[in-house]
Amino acid sequence: SLCCFGLSSGLCFCLFIYFQLDPENTGFIAVENFTSLVEHHELQLDPSKLDMLLALVQSNEDGQVCYQELIELMSSKRSSSFRRAIANGRRTLQREILLDETGLGLYKRFVRYVAYEILPCETDRRWYFHQNRLCPPPVFIAIVTIVQIIVFMCYGIMLNKWVLQTYQPDFMKSPLVYHPGHRAQVWRFFSYMFMHVGLEQLGFNALLQLMIGVPLEMVHGILRISLLYMAGVLAGSLTVSITDMRAPVVGGSGGVYALCSAHLANVVMNWAGMRCPYKLLRMILALVCMSSEVGRAVWLRFSPPLPSSGPQPSFMAHLSGAVVGISMGLLILRSYEESLQKQCSWWVIVFSFITFLLFAIFWNIFAYELLGVQIPPPP
Repeated sequence: SLCCFGLSSGLCFCLFIYFQLDPENTGFIAVENFTSLVEHHELQLDPSKLDMLLALVQSNEDGQVCYQELIELMSSKRSSSFRRAIANGRRTLQREILLDETGLGLYKRFVRYVAYEILPCETDRRWYFHQNRLCPPPVFIAIVTIVQIIVFMCYGIMLNKWVLQTYQPDFMKSPLVYHPGHRAQVWRFFSYMFMHVGLEQLGFNALLQLMIGVPLEMVHGILRISLLYMAGVLAGSLTVSITDMRAPVVGGSGGVYALCSAHLANVVMNWAGMRCPYKLLRMILALVCMSSEVGRAVWLRFSPPLPSSGPQPSFMAHLSGAVVGISMGLLILRSYEESLQKQCSWWVIVFSFITFLLFAIFWNIFAYELLGVQIPPPP
């Protein structure tokens, strides 16, 4: 009778399962009961959807099937390639967990590590593992890191200084640094990510970018991860121009914290499904390191500068990058093999970011003069 109201047979089946096998509304269904109902159901299901159900059972490790995951598989949220893989490659997806695979080469072992590091669902992990190809490689994070290192080495050699480079006036004269006196030069809102205070900031950012950004880019693709990283960078400089109006900005911390906070939030939200080793210990270590870096940036901002230097770089880029990661980044990481454009929450986040962007533009045009902010002279 449910089908008479315009519901597909797959969603009718999901509702039937919900009322029959989960009367207490726990969100989980016992595998034994689920398998029995799949084999003896009376609804006419598409063969590909039946294969999805069987793949979902085979991928389970805890003796329970998540109802929300069932809805996602039976609906059209998944990409067509994902659904075709389950329908046409059932033997590929119906095997033991990936950790039991033997005889893998070095690259495939790394791909398996990435799958368990990033994805919370065994079906997603198998699909990523078996369809992954080396081309296109994760080049965005690698290129950004290489350029940051090259720029830092060039300025280090030129200034003969490898720590606290912002105390050197010639460093702050760089066309890459964001300085409130040069905010009309729009590229500085992005290019500041290639400049760093010193060796410690560069090392911290480069390490996190490579350890977290490369696996994320391998799984979610260059378009999504570059969008997340650059949104964090732009939000960082714009937030500084609003909240710390006299301070310059250097470093890629806005983008780095967007990646890190998105990944950590994704791990927390999918804690039961994540199979990365020592996840609690690693999360605590990551939070301690990120907090220490923010503390160092706060100290640097308010420590007495040398007479020849102006205000030190702001720390607000770290915090705004984390906000971007938790909002925009969490949705991106939770939507593996799903279309962002079809999700209402994605457009809410995009609209919010555009609203913030427009507000920041008007703020930078009018607020400095209206508030009478005394901007330190540009170097």
